[in-house]
Amino acid sequence: MLLYWLWLANRPNVSDGVKCALMRQFSDPQDVYFASEEELRQVPGMTRQALEALKGRDMEEAEKILEDCARLNIQVLTMKDDRYPQRLRGIYDAPVLLYYKGTLPEIDRLASVGVVGTRKPSVYGLQMAQRMGAALASGGALVVSGLAKGIDGAAMLGALNQGVAAVGVLGCGADVVYPKSNRELFLQTECQGCILTEYAPGTPPHGWNFPRRNRIISGLSCGVVVVEAPEKSGALLTARMALDQGRDVFVIPGNVDMPGFVGSNRLLRDGAIAVSTGEDVLMEYEGLYPGKLPRTRGPKAEIPKSQPPKTDRAEEKAPVPKKSDDKTIDKALSGPYSDLKETAGSLSPEEQQVYSAIGEECLVDQVIASAGLGAGKVLSILTMLELKGKICRLPGKRVARKR
Repeated sequence: MLLYWLWLANRPNVSDGVKCALMRQFSDPQDVYFASEEELRQVPGMTRQALEALKGRDMEEAEKILEDCARLNIQVLTMKDDRYPQRLRGIYDAPVLLYYKGTLPEIDRLASVGVVGTRKPSVYGLQMAQRMGAALASGGALVVSGLAKGIDGAAMLGALNQGVAAVGVLGCGADVVYPKSNRELFLQTECQGCILTEYAPGTPPHGWNFPRRNRIISGLSCGVVVVEAPEKSGALLTARMALDQGRDVFVIPGNVDMPGFVGSNRLLRDGAIAVSTGEDVLMEYEGLYPGKLPRTRGPKAEIPKSQPPKTDRAEEKAPVPKKSDDKTIDKALSGPYSDLKETAGSLSPEEQQVYSAIGEECLVDQVIASAGLGAGKVLSILTMLELKGKICRLPGKRVARKR
């Protein structure tokens, strides 16, 4: 039976969306293998190229992949397997098959958080990525990232240094170490958690594989943290995919004068949630995972002792968001609830509309539904209301007017 899964997963010119549609229409890949041309034509999204590819019944490639997996100790997980993450299965273009090395965590029972960013980060970005990975891991979350150079690798290192599992998602075969400079990180990830990919053993790290890889990072996660991303960055693609999949997007604010933060700061403008610590992220999921996120302020959440090498002084002096500013935003106003008319007078018409939809306290989704302005617009306005001190965010994706 596994041979048929390998056959389907490796059909050229058949998109992931069509493969998922085939799985909805047929009970398993064996039925797809023996289906008639007329039956295949009925599948939504079927193209002429896909139809021709599905006519190929040679099992030689599938047999070789199975042999390689056995030789390299690579496990195979199909979409119908109970261990296949339900979160990932729910996206419209989920991979029908996954390969992994190591031990697959029970992803659906954990608050999984993707941490992504540029391959060419600043010193500040590297430090924040390590700190975020460490704080999330020590606080009970499962860190998911790409094992690439820069932000991804720093976040994974921060998480693994807490002695817990993490998941590294590749754009190549599970037996291919890329970049080679991250070999030790690969070994540590495999030992403590798992290396995961949709690509067969031996698949090289082609550039076009990585945008597809990103949908798996976001698909496995409850939310994605963008640490540092320039204007053109794969991390921004991951953020867009996360939004399309209904995931949260968090951003660590950066120096507006540094090119490496142009893309991530723009996400804040578009409504992403600003965070400065792992606890800010964990707070969003306390209600969904009661008792599983013991947020800590201990030494494990700090930056590891091994600091990244220093670069030029301009990057070293990149300003970090001041704690005093954060306290100003988060501090509850004293006294009774502000009079709505008085508050509304200091807001724009759209801000008034969103503020009115909040009531005293409610879910963010309820605000989006009530305001009728579109999810992206409402999220952006909520950020502005928070910065103006009119509202505050609460655990469980809730917001409330400030007292």
